[in-house]
Formats: sequence, C-alpha cells, structure tokens
Amino acid sequence: MQVDVLNTEGKKTGRTVELPEEIFGIEPNDHAIYLAVKQYQGAQRQGTHKVKTRMEVHGSSKKLHKQKGTGGARKGNLRNPLYKGGGTIFGPKPHSYDIKLNRKVKDLAKMSALAHKAKDNAIVVLEDVKMDAPKTAAFTGILKNLNIAGKKTLVVLAEYNDNLYLSLRNVPTANGTLLSDLNTYDILNANVLILTEGAAKIFTEESVEA
Repeated sequence: MQVDVLNTEGKKTGRTVELPEEIFGIEPNDHAIYLAVKQYQGAQRQGTHKVKTRMEVHGSSKKLHKQKGTGGARKGNLRNPLYKGGGTIFGPKPHSYDIKLNRKVKDLAKMSALAHKAKDNAIVVLEDVKMDAPKTAAFTGILKNLNIAGKKTLVVLAEYNDNLYLSLRNVPTANGTLLSDLNTYDILNANVLILTEGAAKIFTEESVEA
C-alpha cells in the first residue's frame, strides 16, 4: 500500500512509504477488535464499588419479637435487607474487570483496526516534524494544512518528541502516542491516524524482518 509523505504544509514531498499489506490490507476481524476494546475499557475501571451486607451495617442484632404467636410474619433483626437501613442483597463487591487476552488476538485486533483506517482512507503519513519549542498554534496550523482540523486525530510517533508532544497536548481533538504504545482503542477512537514518516518506516522494516 503506497502512501504519499506530506510535509507540514499539506503538500506532497515526492517521497512515498510502503505500508505492508499483511497489516493494513487484511480482512478486519471485528470480534478480535471487540475483545481488545473490552479488555482496554475494563482495565480502566477501578472496581472499587462496595455496599454493606446485613453483617456490616450498624444496628441491633436482637430479634424484634418472638417467632410465634404474634399473628405476624417472622422477623429477625433490624439489619434485615427488607428494612430501611438494612444490608444490601447481592450488592457489588470490589473486583477487577480486566480480562485475559492472548497476544495473537491483541495483535490481530490492532491490525484489524489499522486495516479499517486504511479502507476508510483515514491514514496520513507526515514527514518527521521538528520544532524548536512547543507551540500549539504551530501544530494547529499543520492540522489545517492537512484539512483535518476539528477531526479527532491520533499522532503516532516513532520516538518521543518533547516539543511536538507538548504542542499537541492542548489541542482538544488531538492525541499523541508512541508506536510502541499504540493500542486498538486509540486507533478506533480517532477519525484520522497520522503516522510520522519514521513510524511508518518501522512498519515496513518489521514486515521485511518477519
């Protein structure tokens, strides 16, 4: 899959990058994507929810009245879940929502998400940006030149670039990540995927080595 490399003005540089078909050209597996997103979102949950059972609420443990002879129903103590202030039946307990997912399934999900972006023509390869200082306005200008201003954008970097990261951090619609930290959820959550030229070449190099 040949993709033109664009400069910060949104014009072609004359260079192209070959994105491997075995990653960007596969038939997406939506179920693998579902599992990967479910795992990601589950891992974000704290799972600290907690309610008190009848053994944990405050209240007398004395039986309200004798078992028989009153003409009424049997009653235990005030901590009965049927009474106001009593315990809760089958309430939530602290637990983890994380699920186990095999590495091959996670890799398939990530490739499927990238393949969806390729099919939608939502991948832009941008030359490696060099900034002398953090400048949000400069990065916003780049997005305008690429005609993607206002769209949810994920910028994938080959290596950490402090000035670029600080420049995009205050843009509400933009997010940045290292290629090594790229995950399925972030790919799907973005309308446009911007690969820096260095990050795009890593895909090609890893494909050749494989």
